[in-house]
Amino acid sequence: MAKLPSEQAPDHRNAVLFELFVHSVVDYAIYMLDVDGRVISWNPGAERIKGYSEEEILGRNFSVFYTEDDVADGKPATELLMAAEVGSHEDEGWRVRSGGERFWANTVITALRDEEGTLVGFGKVTRDLTERRKSQEEKTGRRQAFAHLVRAQETERRRIAWDVHDDSIQSMIAVSMRLQMLAAQRRDSALMQLDDAIQGAIRRLRILVAQLRPPALNDEDLIASVRDYLDEVVGGWGLDSTLRHDFTAKPPPDFVVTAFRILQEALVNVRKHANATAVAVSLAGQDGGLLAEVADNGDGMKPGGETSHEALSGEHIGMASMRERAEAAQGWFRVSSKPGEGTSVAFWIPLASPGVVRR
Repeated sequence: MAKLPSEQAPDHRNAVLFELFVHSVVDYAIYMLDVDGRVISWNPGAERIKGYSEEEILGRNFSVFYTEDDVADGKPATELLMAAEVGSHEDEGWRVRSGGERFWANTVITALRDEEGTLVGFGKVTRDLTERRKSQEEKTGRRQAFAHLVRAQETERRRIAWDVHDDSIQSMIAVSMRLQMLAAQRRDSALMQLDDAIQGAIRRLRILVAQLRPPALNDEDLIASVRDYLDEVVGGWGLDSTLRHDFTAKPPPDFVVTAFRILQEALVNVRKHANATAVAVSLAGQDGGLLAEVADNGDGMKPGGETSHEALSGEHIGMASMRERAEAAQGWFRVSSKPGEGTSVAFWIPLASPGVVRR
């Protein structure tokens, strides 16, 4: 009668357990090659991933799993040589299933040696990463689409800001000067009141220009852009504001625009949803990027999970925009809040990132 694994010698029992393990794995292709690269063992995971039955593949060279171009370049043999030299070799790339279908795989080849150090074969583990690669490509596609959208928005913001500043505001200033001259000549209070109305409209247009495109943003100065926005726009909302910073890097234009727009949206959210009287902005260099925070003294999280800060619900379009911008720049975005203690919006974006939106 054959002994159960628990009744066998330890070494034999371990070998049996390992064999059970290998043949129970279906998410990984686990198989062995002889020194020439011929398949000498095959597990169910290998059959599922590569499409060959054990009878079909045993004895065949493992180069059958590579693309024609890779075979022509000698890649299979090169990978075996590299594994033999350094002990193991890892690669990620296209592989071929039975029938010719390509799939994206991660592979690890490990050299197997006996007690004397003689090479006796290779062990190989393959993971099918096709779905993960597809998901990453879809995410990259969404980020690129978002980047194109933001780029178009920035171009339009800049155009409108320049048009308003160079055309509308200058024309209204000329009208105001003419009215002031006429009012002084005729001592007409109605003309003075009209001039006051025009001056008020000019101030509002200048705030609009600052919202669309602060002048300092054109000079690629993040600190100056934020400071101007706090002084010219946030101050006009009746909010007390402070700016703390130790960010001394000279970032590229796309980085400045991305960071400023996230901060701007966070400040607009404070005005709309926080019921706050003061807001503090901090900018600091950290981990090769910018760590920024916008903290208000508003109502924060209400009892029962509801919030006065609508952004915390995750449904507010401004919140989604901030998160998308930060993640498109390969950074992160977080929100925290406590009842009666206000809300804090923080984000980090790296200085060097392929995902940062360009102007």
